[in-house]
Amino acid sequence: MGKRRKSREMALQTLFQLECDPRDPMEAFESLRESMHWADARVDFARKLVLGVQRTKSDLDLLIRRASKHWRLERMAMVDRSILRLAVYEMLHLEDVPPKVAIDEALELAKRFGAKESGAFINGVLDQIYSDLPKDGRLKNADSDVSS
Repeated sequence: MGKRRKSREMALQTLFQLECDPRDPMEAFESLRESMHWADARVDFARKLVLGVQRTKSDLDLLIRRASKHWRLERMAMVDRSILRLAVYEMLHLEDVPPKVAIDEALELAKRFGAKESGAFINGVLDQIYSDLPKDGRLKNADSDVSS
């Protein structure tokens, strides 16, 4: 498994924990890092993802709400909601991650952590968001770096 995929898993686990127990994102991340014995090589990207998602969560949620017709964000499974936030953050804010890669990685996370129908649901929402993006695949003022 690639470093970035493992980093995404680490970020997802942290984001899920924050759904269950809202608190300081770095405190949650470091607590999981210690208990799960995460390797240092994967931590930087995971931390960047967690901080970025938390910093832009309201904007991400707005886009997810618009794209998920007939589904309220609050009724989505917590793991699906966390995967969607992570993928949308990558699609919009990380220039070194092509949006289609972010979608594929989200589907892999859904296979591993979600329910049987999670993949189809997540794919539908992300495809809608992707189709709404400008031709260059990025929103204006998208930042490529989140301070760690």
